[in-house]
Amino acid sequence: MAALDHVVINTLKSMDAAADLFAALGFTLTPRGTHSLGSINHLMMTPGAYLELVGVPDTGRQRQEVLDSPFGLNGLVLRTFDADATRDTLAAAGFAPTGPVAFSRPVEVDGVEHDARFRTVRLPPETFPAGRVYFCEHLTPELVWRDEWMTHPNGFCAIDAFTIASPHPEAEARRLASAFASVAEPDGAGWRVPLDDADVRVVPGDKAAFRTATLRFSSLDDIAARANALRDARWEALDPDAGLLTLPAFDLNLTCRSSR
Repeated sequence: MAALDHVVINTLKSMDAAADLFAALGFTLTPRGTHSLGSINHLMMTPGAYLELVGVPDTGRQRQEVLDSPFGLNGLVLRTFDADATRDTLAAAGFAPTGPVAFSRPVEVDGVEHDARFRTVRLPPETFPAGRVYFCEHLTPELVWRDEWMTHPNGFCAIDAFTIASPHPEAEARRLASAFASVAEPDGAGWRVPLDDADVRVVPGDKAAFRTATLRFSSLDDIAARANALRDARWEALDPDAGLLTLPAFDLNLTCRSSR
């Protein structure tokens, strides 16, 4: 069964505004990274899966894959420890994977620059029309999961779930389960595909779309107060231990839950 590696939020050419907004919401952002593929990013780390803001620089090489993707939730990324084996397994299951594609970005640690290195295996866009689904192998995880980036003023500590809307939820859930070496289970009006450390939920919808990621916090008090104080954020309490964070400028909805 696959594990969730990270969830991607596309900012296109609005990285500065996105980074400022997430910092104001109480997330600790890693220093800006510049990928060899022509994209830029900031991460919001947890001991497990993390959130990634991705975009393109104002000048220089610009990653077409990012430019061709919409704002908001933009990537559901699974972890692999062997990109070659993952490619072969996906092909054997009837998919048409591409890669592995190798790339890197500089990371400075204690004044010394290192290269964080990755390899990804991707699936054609038509495989999962809701958005990009791919696998990432971290060749230098010690440059990504670092203690100094793990603590967030708002109490962010995990990603628990990812929700996809589909006109054909059962078929979509079964395709996802096949790609993730998991199972598709009925879940209310939709379907659940369990991962090693999170759930992917597929719910009925008029069109295929990434609907929300569910973030866990030690408490919702801080994130709710920060969202209510910002003009570019909206907070809706769903129950005492859950709320919906909406960021209209990035067409983004994030479900927030308390671990209390």
